[in-house]
Amino acid sequence: MQAMVLTAAREIEKQEVKVPDIGSDETLIKVTKSGICGTDLKIFQGGIPVNYPRILGHESVGEVVSGGNLAPGTPVIVDPAYYCGACYNCRDGQSHLCPNGGLIGRDVEGGFADFLAAPTRNIHALPDNLEPKIAPLIQPMTTCLHAQRKAKIFPGEAVLVYGLGVTGLLHVQLAKIHGAYPVIGVTRSKWKRELAEDLGADFTFAPSEHLKDSILDVTKEKGGVDLVIESVGQLSILAEAIELVRLGGRILPFGIYTQTKGELPFYNLYFKEIQVVNARVAKPEDYPASIDFVQRGVVDLKSLITHTFALEQLDKAIDMLDDGDSSCIKIILNHSD
Repeated sequence: MQAMVLTAAREIEKQEVKVPDIGSDETLIKVTKSGICGTDLKIFQGGIPVNYPRILGHESVGEVVSGGNLAPGTPVIVDPAYYCGACYNCRDGQSHLCPNGGLIGRDVEGGFADFLAAPTRNIHALPDNLEPKIAPLIQPMTTCLHAQRKAKIFPGEAVLVYGLGVTGLLHVQLAKIHGAYPVIGVTRSKWKRELAEDLGADFTFAPSEHLKDSILDVTKEKGGVDLVIESVGQLSILAEAIELVRLGGRILPFGIYTQTKGELPFYNLYFKEIQVVNARVAKPEDYPASIDFVQRGVVDLKSLITHTFALEQLDKAIDMLDDGDSSCIKIILNHSD
């Protein structure tokens, strides 16, 4: 089969590789569409270490070929977080934190290839009428849903989403579903602010020295927002989140930080009695819920897709993300028929 292989940091090659063998507890998937994630970019850049060579890709959808308990041809999405099922975390309902597990496309071969082998329990059937192009976005959506379930958004709470890329725009929509008001989006990009408003944001602002005053204006007597979702992954913005959240509020550092050191206003973290809620990947139960949201049309995924490339153009697509192209939100890869 054809696969796009990361042979070293910033080096991707198209290679002919063996179709993966599957065990008795695995399913072979013919991959039809993939999404490129920020994690893929950070692996490509060398910020997240992997063993080379490695086939990246963990936002994978396709059709069942063989194995498992679904009929061949069934459209499916793959949960990339595999787990052992026997350790303390797995028995405690935290299979996504399994110390014996890992991530498809990072720790084992991923979906930027013609075929993908995955544990059968990680395979979720998709509705026949769901548009294939948007299906890969369900995977990042599950991570946002998992995070918001941990953060426990209540109706009427003020939520600020800092960073309006893929996950930021998903957080905006999910916060609205959970009844948050106002939902505030922050980004430098004017067109992304406009898109966020189209997707339900009540207010949007550009980062500036007056941002805190703007937040105070729309949160009235609260003195800040109840929850800041930091979707950029920069420590400087996490520090700003500490200033923007109200006394007794919560911060969700959703972006992935690859820095090993930095400065934060730790005294305010204590003085304001701020809860820091971390979330990693998603739980299996987040998939049926996310699929249901998309099937019922309460979440718009199509508006987040800005570019499509053939799988063989992965290097070109990931270079666009690496260059910080401001026109790009989500890139979908079309696999060969």
